[in-house]
Amino acid sequence: VFGSSPVTIVITSEADTWDIDASSCLGCGQFVDGDRMPDLQQPAQIPRDLLSRPPKELKKLAREGCWATSHAIRARLYHQLIQQVSCRLVTPDALVYRDVASRLFGKPSGSSHPLPEFLEGCPMPTYCLNLEGVTALKRILICVGNLFPDITYSPILPSLVALLLHYSEDEAQCFESIARLIASNAPHTSYIDQSFLAHQASCMTFGDLANKHCPAAHKLIASASENVFEVYSEWLSWLFHDLPFDYAIRVLDVFLLEGQKVLYRIALALLKQYRLSVASAELEGTDIKADLQAFMQNIAEHVTVNKLLERAFGIRLFSRKEIWLLQMANRKALMEKGITMVQSRHSFHLAMDMQNFSSSIVTAQEMRIVWSWIPERFSLFPPLLLFSTSQDGCSLQR
Repeated sequence: VFGSSPVTIVITSEADTWDIDASSCLGCGQFVDGDRMPDLQQPAQIPRDLLSRPPKELKKLAREGCWATSHAIRARLYHQLIQQVSCRLVTPDALVYRDVASRLFGKPSGSSHPLPEFLEGCPMPTYCLNLEGVTALKRILICVGNLFPDITYSPILPSLVALLLHYSEDEAQCFESIARLIASNAPHTSYIDQSFLAHQASCMTFGDLANKHCPAAHKLIASASENVFEVYSEWLSWLFHDLPFDYAIRVLDVFLLEGQKVLYRIALALLKQYRLSVASAELEGTDIKADLQAFMQNIAEHVTVNKLLERAFGIRLFSRKEIWLLQMANRKALMEKGITMVQSRHSFHLAMDMQNFSSSIVTAQEMRIVWSWIPERFSLFPPLLLFSTSQDGCSLQR
């Protein structure tokens, strides 16, 4: 059971030297259950000098799934890409991890260590990890909490660690990879939100983008849900909790190359595909969040991963800098509202009191749709009636 309760760590013997070509899954590490790994696609012609290709060409190859047919190539490429991430000068590495892990878990007393508080309530997918891999996942997350005390909320973190463990030589290498992503300091970009404020701003930004780029799906969800913002708060879970492994790992391929912007693209493409798969009548009385989750879990029935990425990168999205500015505007609005820590969403997302709403012009359902069109940083605040013809008349002088 994952959550805030103490987790007993099983200490295993030191792993053998990892051999990229001799592992149980031809390129996956020691933490993978080979029987659960999906079959690879038909082998494609992979360029011999792939690892030395320029970034622009690598992006194109990643989007096309060039290394989706080779676990070994993916493992080497992940390591190279993450080592190239610009990060803070003092960033914990593999040596630091071994020292901290030895101090925390090295005693043969069988002590228990709780998962960090910032993971409380966060999804904990394990994908195709074996029991040793699940233990390694917990150990790495505990060390992240120990070495990055500034992290207060990060629901995406367990999924990224679990995925990287599939292609890591050992725990220490996986920790160093995730540490570099956490400590990234590239301008106008980020990999991992580390506070409730940052996460909530990204959810609001996704809502703004959905309103602009997926108007049909946005209207459908707004009409069927009491709180469209609550639905969009799950957008990262669609990608790194609900999608099956062979889809999630392709998302990680492009994410490591291009940053958070591609997550918005792929989530928008999923939202568009969801709209194509349902009719308005089908959603009446439906738990829209649960229905979206089920759709993501069974995505292979609706669209291939190649077609999904093709549609995602066909969306004419804002630039990385423009998205960053939108996130900053949403952060500012949240801070003005006093929302910086985890709390009930009810107090700030339902600025419109639909229970007591009345109008001679629109219904409550129509008002929810209208309200969902307002940029989220403004819809945080309750509306104030300034003028009404029924009360103030129709005189232009007034």
